[in-house]
Amino acid sequence: MKKILILLLFSFSLTIFAQDDPPPPPQNTWLPNGVAGLNLSQLALENWTQGGEDALAFTVYTHFGLDYYSNPWEFTNKLKLAYGRTKLGTDDFRTTDNELFLENLLVYKAGWFADPYFSNTIRTVITKGFDYKDGNATQISNFFDPGYINQSIGLAYQVSESFKTRIGFGFQETFTSNYTHYSDDVETSEIEKFKFETGIESVSDLTLKLDDDLLFTSELRLFGAFDALDVWDVRWDNILTAQVTKLVNVNLNVLMIYDVDQIAKTQLKEALQIGITYAIF
Repeated sequence: MKKILILLLFSFSLTIFAQDDPPPPPQNTWLPNGVAGLNLSQLALENWTQGGEDALAFTVYTHFGLDYYSNPWEFTNKLKLAYGRTKLGTDDFRTTDNELFLENLLVYKAGWFADPYFSNTIRTVITKGFDYKDGNATQISNFFDPGYINQSIGLAYQVSESFKTRIGFGFQETFTSNYTHYSDDVETSEIEKFKFETGIESVSDLTLKLDDDLLFTSELRLFGAFDALDVWDVRWDNILTAQVTKLVNVNLNVLMIYDVDQIAKTQLKEALQIGITYAIF
């Protein structure tokens, strides 16, 4: 089922691009945008004969953007934060969402077939991350442990107003402190807390307004190190948002990650959430 869902999302992303062109953005001024959301569920039981346990779950998330347009330059920035926890019965709270993602993109509209660009991205967890598979809370990450920073310079091509892609020469730095298996080179006797890689980075973005109250966004990131071009890092983030009212949204998020430095398997996160969303800008 998971594979079918991924294939459907991929096919959908490749086949639908038609959207009406919006007016050009205002020039020489900062344009902020952002939303903040809260998803909350709670269950309390007392003398309940049908079984069950008290439960409390919450997720807080924000999506911010800050853009600046000064022809022929375009400078766009976006920040994604998500943090969620769940408590079941007498167990301690468990972390269910824990992400920080920041991207800065500078594009020079040269009027060519594709436009030169420079990008910088930062990825890490917000706070301590744990593995709960064995019934115990085993810490496996912390803020910037590991932390990933990517830079890329190359060419960006806008297929339509809804779809754009870029590819370039990329650098990737991995920072660790205690969890060095993300950065360590097993072929050396020393334990490295920093890893630097050069390679090729590709990023494709799709934004589709399917209806007045239905929005689909998809971002596919690929990075291949020059010394291992047969194995690529993949991050594919898909979000389907349905606006029920001005303050209530339903979100379906499917995030797929493949990074052999983390685990030699495909990671998949699916989250269906309903909650309060507020447009800050």
